[in-house]
Amino acid sequence: MGMKREFKTTAYTDLSDFIFGKAKHPVTLKNGMVIGGGAVYPEINFTLPTMSISLATMHEVIENYKNIITGICERARELNVPGFVAEIETLPPMTENPQWGIEVCKTVVDIIKDYEAKYGIKGAVRITPNDIREGPKLEHMWRGTHWENILETFEGCANAGAEMLAIESVGGKEVHDEAVMYCDIAKSIFALSILGCKDMEKLWTEIVKIADKTGTIAAGDTACGFANTAMVLAEKRYIPRVFAATVRVISAVRSLVAVECGAKGPHKDCGYEGVYVKAITGIPISMEGRTAACAHLSPVGNVAACVTDIWSNESIQNIKLLAGMAPTVSFEQLTYDCRLMNEATKKGSDAALMLRDLHADSDSYLDPQAYVLRPDVVLDISKELVKVDGYYQRSKKAAELALSHIQKGYDSGQLTLEEKELTWLDQLRRDVSNLPEDSEEFISNIIDDCEMLNPKLYDM
Repeated sequence: MGMKREFKTTAYTDLSDFIFGKAKHPVTLKNGMVIGGGAVYPEINFTLPTMSISLATMHEVIENYKNIITGICERARELNVPGFVAEIETLPPMTENPQWGIEVCKTVVDIIKDYEAKYGIKGAVRITPNDIREGPKLEHMWRGTHWENILETFEGCANAGAEMLAIESVGGKEVHDEAVMYCDIAKSIFALSILGCKDMEKLWTEIVKIADKTGTIAAGDTACGFANTAMVLAEKRYIPRVFAATVRVISAVRSLVAVECGAKGPHKDCGYEGVYVKAITGIPISMEGRTAACAHLSPVGNVAACVTDIWSNESIQNIKLLAGMAPTVSFEQLTYDCRLMNEATKKGSDAALMLRDLHADSDSYLDPQAYVLRPDVVLDISKELVKVDGYYQRSKKAAELALSHIQKGYDSGQLTLEEKELTWLDQLRRDVSNLPEDSEEFISNIIDDCEMLNPKLYDM
């Protein structure tokens, strides 16, 4: 393992520096686009309509991707978009058969390059191989067919012209699904800090090696399968919002590991915890909010934009709408959002900060999940988190801080909470305060309770 970076202080000390479009450590792409260098760019993510993916349908799959990216490039040209990112999240069969994922990637890259050569339109591809490490056939998290196919997809797509490497990794998700079902905060911390962080170290050490070897950028991960699962269930009123908000802050500790291993950003869009990663490391981040309603509903549509460097739509299927194909429509919406943020930046610091704070204030009093994404709350919590060493201790601290800030927000009248949310808030604070200090003790207390966990898969 290479030397891991340690973050003992936050990248930002002053709240007025913590804003959209600007990162302490911008990322420069081969085409000259600078992510976090002052402008917010759209990141369009797209997927297939409902169809089967097999060798027999591969030509149809490729045709879909050709049409999608051509429509996007055309619209970028018509709207004078200065630059954009196209994210390809491979579908499971495209990681199980890396050649398919690589062919899809090459198709999209070639069309973007063609448009750049002809019209000067700047575009870059982020590849996000689907993490297929689950199910009864999984041999091990860090060896065997599933693992090899993921790494092969990364390397092949990097060589095919994808410039940013990202993943929604799933280490610990089988336990976290259990945690969410029962609102078990101890299990959530175990899944994210013990299993998740261990997996992140192994996975991101390899992704960074591939990036170095191929001259590409190890971008970032997302706790989507953990924190977004909780958010979507809270939105359906299956679980308390204060639980989902707490999971969000804990998940930041896990996502930070990618950067500790050498990832440089932009952090991946569906990781709303990216705001904490940016606060601590200064890398640029991609975020999604109101314009991701095509993929999932959320209570954080505006606050998500406060400190973003790329603005994304999560994902949209290639289906026909009245105006045209859905990915093109979604791209236009992202473009207008970015124009507004970039115009505010041009008007100067006061205008930009006002837009940032309007984004925050319009959501944050209505839902604890939005409240913990406020730039001031994020920076306050981050400054305390970096003082704590050890993934378990830091995750436990993240839960404590999330719950105490939610309580403070409620007490000061800045956050509204329903009666039953308050009951859960008290319960969760008790649960967290009862957790042991020592991680070994914590593991031995909990590991046998995890019904879905096969410890051998994690060398435990």
